[in-house]
Amino acid sequence: MNDEQILQYLQEILRENFEIDAASVTLEANLYNDLGLDSIDAVDLAIKLQEMTGKRIKPDDFKGIRTVGDVIAVVQKLLAA
Repeated sequence: MNDEQILQYLQEILRENFEIDAASVTLEANLYNDLGLDSIDAVDLAIKLQEMTGKRIKPDDFKGIRTVGDVIAVVQKLLAA
């Protein structure tokens, strides 16, 4: 999966589960400030990413996630492992 495919998947997840306009989901978008996610939403997102990759995101990796670009980097790391 390349970055563009992961971005499209994230846009779909955020649109379906959190009613966020896909056009707002850019690499620079902050999950909390720009997209309005809260800590519970972040956990739900982590579960969706786990379903996508088949691998569990380490809590330390997830703590550093702030932007959509950060999410893509963590997903790439999981897929490469």
